[in-house]
Amino acid sequence: MFGENLRQLSSTYASVSDLARQLGINRTQFNRYLSGESFPRPDVLARMCSFFKVDARVLLEPVDKIGRGEDPISNSFLREFFGTGASNVSEDAFPSGFYRYSRRSFSDHNIFIVGLIMILRQGSNTFMRGYETVESMKLQDLPTNARAREFRALVMQQEDGIVLLVSRRNAMTSSFNYLYRVASFENNFWVGFITRTVPEEVGRPRAVRMVYEFLGNRVADALPTARQAGFHSVDELLPFHRRLLQPDTPFS
Repeated sequence: MFGENLRQLSSTYASVSDLARQLGINRTQFNRYLSGESFPRPDVLARMCSFFKVDARVLLEPVDKIGRGEDPISNSFLREFFGTGASNVSEDAFPSGFYRYSRRSFSDHNIFIVGLIMILRQGSNTFMRGYETVESMKLQDLPTNARAREFRALVMQQEDGIVLLVSRRNAMTSSFNYLYRVASFENNFWVGFITRTVPEEVGRPRAVRMVYEFLGNRVADALPTARQAGFHSVDELLPFHRRLLQPDTPFS
């Protein structure tokens, strides 16, 4: 049963060698687990259960019956629909590190928002973390402390781009980002759109163009953008950001 469960848990990973490396297990030994020829020591089993978000019942019961914790993405009901996309975002497709983003404000057509986010990886998953600008929170009459401003996202690979499912703490607000890479000198720009999950309101869009620019992995690469985060006029945008945002062309 353990070997069968492990094969099922491993099926969403592109490479068994890479999975064994992430788990810190010798590839030959991992293959013995897969074939049911061997069982892991208690400390190794604990590490595997933590990684796959299961418990020790995985030794005796089908994983579909015991579930995989409370994680809805890796749950057996959604695994074949979301699991693969969430676990195969390569560094080449969307590198880890800091990004500058820019977009038009949802509240004021003449204002553009510039901010900073970070893409990070944990195990086979890719995540995004960032903070709303203080000005944006004030405009919405929301608290401006760091805890209230923080948002996080699950990053998924699609056939022709990257998708980010974004939410603030306690799912207070959510948004959907879609991005695709565009030709640039350093191949470090993505463009697409962001949608917000709010009721329709006349004169206020629920989808606008968005640009991501990869800055690098060092904090020093991110500091200038962190200092400039906030509201900007169209003339204050960086030239290539302005070009990709097409401020004079309606979004469709």
